[in-house]
Amino acid sequence: MSFPSDSLSRSAGNFTVVNRDPGSLGMDENTSGLHASNCLAFSGKSVANSFQSGEFAQQLPSVNGQAHSSGQAIAKDATTFIDRSIAVDKPDSAQLSANPGLLDKGRLLATIRTISEIQPIENADNIEVATVDGWKVVVAKSDFKAGQPVIYCEIDSILPVRDEFEFLRKSSHIVLPDGTEGFRLRTLKLRGQISQGLLLPLATLGNGVQVNPGDDVTAKLGITKYEPAGGLPADDCIKGPFPHFIPKNDEERIQNRKAEFATFKDKKFYVSEKLDGTSSTFYFRNDKLGVCSRNYELKTDSGNTLCQVASKNRLESKLRSLGRNIAIQAEVIGQKVQGNRYAINGNACYVFNIYDIDQQSYLKKCEMETICKGLGLPTCPVVSDGQNLPATIDGVLMEADGQSKVNNKKKREGLVYVFDGKNPGERISFKAVSNKYLLKTN
Repeated sequence: MSFPSDSLSRSAGNFTVVNRDPGSLGMDENTSGLHASNCLAFSGKSVANSFQSGEFAQQLPSVNGQAHSSGQAIAKDATTFIDRSIAVDKPDSAQLSANPGLLDKGRLLATIRTISEIQPIENADNIEVATVDGWKVVVAKSDFKAGQPVIYCEIDSILPVRDEFEFLRKSSHIVLPDGTEGFRLRTLKLRGQISQGLLLPLATLGNGVQVNPGDDVTAKLGITKYEPAGGLPADDCIKGPFPHFIPKNDEERIQNRKAEFATFKDKKFYVSEKLDGTSSTFYFRNDKLGVCSRNYELKTDSGNTLCQVASKNRLESKLRSLGRNIAIQAEVIGQKVQGNRYAINGNACYVFNIYDIDQQSYLKKCEMETICKGLGLPTCPVVSDGQNLPATIDGVLMEADGQSKVNNKKKREGLVYVFDGKNPGERISFKAVSNKYLLKTN
């Protein structure tokens, strides 16, 4: 079986992008849910009117005969979303582009997924909202259908400067510290509807490419992860890649846990505030202290902010006193970190995980708190130590809104949920990032 050029063929559980007459838009009972339009229509509205109405800022070009849809190309004032605020220390992102082998493989930025539903947006003539797992994405009306397999690109993705992504230029163009350019996906609000990420037709991958649901196509599309500036290591601070014996911390977002969400409801979670700083790891192994940023191990005698924090808190002697090979994962906030969003003096280190290197498992939260108390280290502010989840993912996201316990005049970034279980294999963890916070910090 083959479908029109703006469709797919399905075989043995996978999809193959095929190419036929671009003008052929026929649909039959077997093609239900597949894309059936070649371009976006604006009913004669001008670009200026589109800006004022909060709908599409520009008519988007098609890719291989298919349209794309994204909150990124829809804005009241596109210039509002152009990011020119890259400053402070040289960030990891610049290093990553030069050292692809050190990239964090944990987060899948572009994956093959299926649209579960399409819903109207009140008072919007040309746009609607598509649901992909727990994510909501504003799309052009009639461009996508429920049941259609698509490429979903998460927020914080940076798409490369290529012809097929040029429709993102007005809303999402960014210049990175190393001088390279790209298009950064962010959270937007359009006609009162939150939009997160970008939907692309499978034809974006090219003809004849076979994909399966859940496949990671991040590298195929040349997509990289956005790393904000703020106190991350310069070249002369880097000792090497992140240690292989410690897992990097990058909690999965709740929107990506939809398939498992129903199984979480009978469990009680440890809930803590997610702080917006720089993720750090301090370990003691075989009588040696190690200091790490998100992606690198650092020279402990360098002047990097994280090394200064380790020295100020006497982490080497404190971790040695535990008599075990252990790693503390913490969020460092304060001056020269993310613009010091909590407006504190100096820098502070808040622990969110402790990892037993020899046992290759995280300690339970009660043990983590006991150790931190003995070491004189604060943990990330605790919201609850035994809480059931709201009934829906949207409810979890609403719960993430609120004021920070570090500075109650500031909005919190979100919450982190952890279920310890009876043994390490039962551990469940994820994060819920506040949409109000994302919109404010964009």
